[in-house]
Amino acid sequence: MPRVCVFDVNETLLDLRALDPMFEQAFGDPDVRCEWFQQVMHLAMVVTITGSYVPFAQIGDAALTMTAARRGVTLSSSGRQQILAGMRHLPPHPDVRPALKRLQANGIRLATLTNSNVELAEAQLAFAGLRDFFEVRLSVEEVRRLKPAPEVYQMAAHRLGVAMDQVRLIATHTWDVAGALRAGCAAAFVARPGMVLDPLAPPPDVVGNDLVAVVDQILAIERQAA
Repeated sequence: MPRVCVFDVNETLLDLRALDPMFEQAFGDPDVRCEWFQQVMHLAMVVTITGSYVPFAQIGDAALTMTAARRGVTLSSSGRQQILAGMRHLPPHPDVRPALKRLQANGIRLATLTNSNVELAEAQLAFAGLRDFFEVRLSVEEVRRLKPAPEVYQMAAHRLGVAMDQVRLIATHTWDVAGALRAGCAAAFVARPGMVLDPLAPPPDVVGNDLVAVVDQILAIERQAA
């Protein structure tokens, strides 16, 4: 039976560069968006490592506060809300739709797994026109643990009705890939610009510069296993 392909959402499927004009308006520099999202990831890791849970939207808000303080910027309430609301209106990367169509045409089950809450994830996927590709859209809020905690991937396998090794997590974040592999899943890494693998983590068997290249490899593996 082919593995279920489970996709990370933010940055893997959806393009955060759509937020750049909002960061330019609020901070005077569109590149602050990258700094902010790195702060988001840092806070999420602290929450995960310390065994607590904070909703991802709250983490995003806190990261804005920290980024503004570090930059010496007074962030207006309207600027803050514009950025946070902008997360609901992200376009897909150009390679996403053709890659998903190819997987779907080959009978591969598809799902999403995100640190965002269900309501936001549903809104994001609906806006991007991707919602109907996925049989189920999963959120960490179900287990109140953030990726890359193992409970998240275990929940995904349980909800999909398959063993852990029948799940393939697909992400552009090396920490997500590492978390999935450590939990017993397969994984695939989308090496989008600026994204590199962690040399301290086990490597996935699929690595590609975009989602189309990743899908080519996944389908080749599934054909060999059939």
